[in-house]
Amino acid sequence: MGPPANLADPVEVPARHQMFLALDYGLKRTGVASGNRITHSASPQATVKASGEAQLQEVIKRINEWQPDALVVGVPFHPDGAAHENTKRARRFANQLRGRTRLTVYEVDERYSTTEARSMGAKDADAASACIILEQFLRSLP
Repeated sequence: MGPPANLADPVEVPARHQMFLALDYGLKRTGVASGNRITHSASPQATVKASGEAQLQEVIKRINEWQPDALVVGVPFHPDGAAHENTKRARRFANQLRGRTRLTVYEVDERYSTTEARSMGAKDADAASACIILEQFLRSLP
């Protein structure tokens, strides 16, 4: 099923999880990045521009193409750590991915990732944000 949803607690990531696909979920766009545990680096991939079921299907198509060992989904919070409507949406998206792919889905606090991506001048802020989310996750691994 995947790790507990409490993002403050450290998560044990099995050594067999080497390649990851990260997703920065949005209602109309989902940023995508790929990366691996060996280099602790991530690369932006083309953003999925769709909504609803079409979006989920396109993301699953990418997962099938990349064949990651696990997924990383960014979960947004208010600056004070409080959840909001997009927090619920991102977690629902993560749960849908767990159910449809049977992969482990790690949830990462993604506060300010889009702001950081834009401040760096990213042409595709969604993909850059997914990259930031994945690199943050990879840095937390031993």
